Amino acid sequence: MIEALEFDFMRHALAAGLLASIICGIMGTLVVVNRIVFLSGGIAHAAYGGIGMAFFFGWPYLVGTIGFSFAAAMVMAAVTLRARHRADTIIGVIWALGMAVGIILLDLTPGYHVDLMSYLFGSILTVPVTDLYIMTGMGLFITLAVIYYYKDLLAISYDEEFAQIRGVPVKTLYFGMIGLLAVTIVLVIQVVGLILVIALLTIPPFIVEKYAKSLLQMMVASSVLGALFTVCGLWLSYRYDLTSGAAIILVSSLAFLISLIFDRLKLGMAPNRKPDSTR
Repeated sequence: MIEALEFDFMRHALAAGLLASIICGIMGTLVVVNRIVFLSGGIAHAAYGGIGMAFFFGWPYLVGTIGFSFAAAMVMAAVTLRARHRADTIIGVIWALGMAVGIILLDLTPGYHVDLMSYLFGSILTVPVTDLYIMTGMGLFITLAVIYYYKDLLAISYDEEFAQIRGVPVKTLYFGMIGLLAVTIVLVIQVVGLILVIALLTIPPFIVEKYAKSLLQMMVASSVLGALFTVCGLWLSYRYDLTSGAAIILVSSLAFLISLIFDRLKLGMAPNRKPDSTR
């Protein structure tokens, strides 16, 4: 890995991966404890519409994609609050619509043929320095926002009714959290792609959830674990000439499976406890 860091693109890739790991560790924890993984998937795939708009109108990639994803995320957040029983259907429609709009706009973009695979599976090896600055700035903004509203986010994550009684602006905070999630997803799409972004958001928090004693510990440990997966995936990508995003998710998924097996073995060895057949 040290040898690989002689190249500028590998140093940029490592920096992008570590920044994405920190951001995903924080926002992924909120996704897991609030059980909004499907909504996150909807935002990730709807983001493709923003990619299409950015290329069709000649906008900067991050500006166009964040704008479109943020708008789609606000619609999904409103649906989950006001029509919870139909939320999965409507999110699924927005999910498909975003993908369709993105593909059609890319088809209509004159004189330019976009490599769809780079957005589906990421292109961490081509992240420019300017995007690293943007990722750093947005990462700091997300971190400071979560620190400032930490107690309120903790309250709505585990007991929404109690949070309302305490005077926490639950709906406003929920919309804000979904907005930050949309920004996070767009930033991470460059690293692992829109298909694989959900894995990086959810696998590290899922693994550490059983061992963390607080939401803060879960966020920190998830960030560290995500960074470890990113470094290992990048090394595999460099060593065996593999697609970097897929290699990162392969490492994460293997760790996820090992975690499940370890939990099963631990449960089986525990005295006076029967294995839970529902898990």
